[in-house]
Order: sequence, then structure tokens, then C-alpha cells
Amino acid sequence: MFVVILTYTKPLAQVDAHLVAHRAWLKGQYEAGVFIASGRQVPPVGGVILARAESPEALRVVLAQDPFNINGVASYQVIEFSPSMAAPEYESLKGA
Repeated sequence: MFVVILTYTKPLAQVDAHLVAHRAWLKGQYEAGVFIASGRQVPPVGGVILARAESPEALRVVLAQDPFNINGVASYQVIEFSPSMAAPEYESLKGA
């Protein structure tokens, strides 16, 4: 399992110009079973994505297709972790 931290590298107005395309890309990754949760950081300096992938490299291939990445408005930090504990309703995430 992975936590992806997006950091905006351009002003928010430039980021938001690509938001519709970014959300469509996100939707496709949810449909493909790659993304579990996502959202904008507060304050809006970037975003966070919780993802499943076979490897960091496989996830980076997916992230390379993000319109935010293609248009150079965000950078990405990929953190891999293995959940060992979870609230009862999220038990399926353990060992992911």
C-alpha cells in the first residue's frame, strides 16, 4: 500500500486549471482498483492519495499519467507501507 503526497509547484489558479482532467484521471484509477482514497490537503498546498499497486515503479507509471504531472503543476512523494492495524471497518487494508 502507498501514500502519495502531492505538492503543488505552481500557483493554485494554475493547478485548478487542470482540476477537471485530474478528477477524471482519479476516477479512472478508482475504477481500476488502484486508488482507495484521495483529497486536497488543508490548506490547499497539494493532495494525498492512498493507493494499491504491485510496486513503487508501477505506481509511478500511473502517476506519470496524472494531468497535474503532465502539466508540471505538482510533484509527488511516494511512501510505501504495510498496514498492520486498522479500524474494524478497514480490516481489509491490513497487509495490503
